[in-house]
Amino acid sequence: MTSLGIRIKHLREKNNISQIDFAKKIGVSNTVLSRYESGDRKPDYDTLQLIADFFEVSTDYLLGRTDTTEPTTKSQDDEKEFQAFINDPELGVWYKELPRSSEEELRKLRTIWEMIKSEQKK
Repeated sequence: MTSLGIRIKHLREKNNISQIDFAKKIGVSNTVLSRYESGDRKPDYDTLQLIADFFEVSTDYLLGRTDTTEPTTKSQDDEKEFQAFINDPELGVWYKELPRSSEEELRKLRTIWEMIKSEQKK
């Protein structure tokens, strides 16, 4: 049995879902799901993604590439970065002030920022 099959079966049983019910939810037959779990067959990419989404785990977890069940997505990383930004006392001022800025002030800020970035590339 592959780690993929073991993990699918473990997640299904952990969530108290029968093979028949889970197979219906992901759009495959009970026989196909049984073959996934036994390691005799592997799901295609779309089905693998459906399984990961259903159990809210990453495809890397299902494939045995990580033992972390939490999917890490760019949006989660972006959210962490955003929270760090607005909670930083010095940078949080920018977050609060920018929406109140005029178009002219924002244009100037962009110009200054572009100058700073171009200096860093040299």
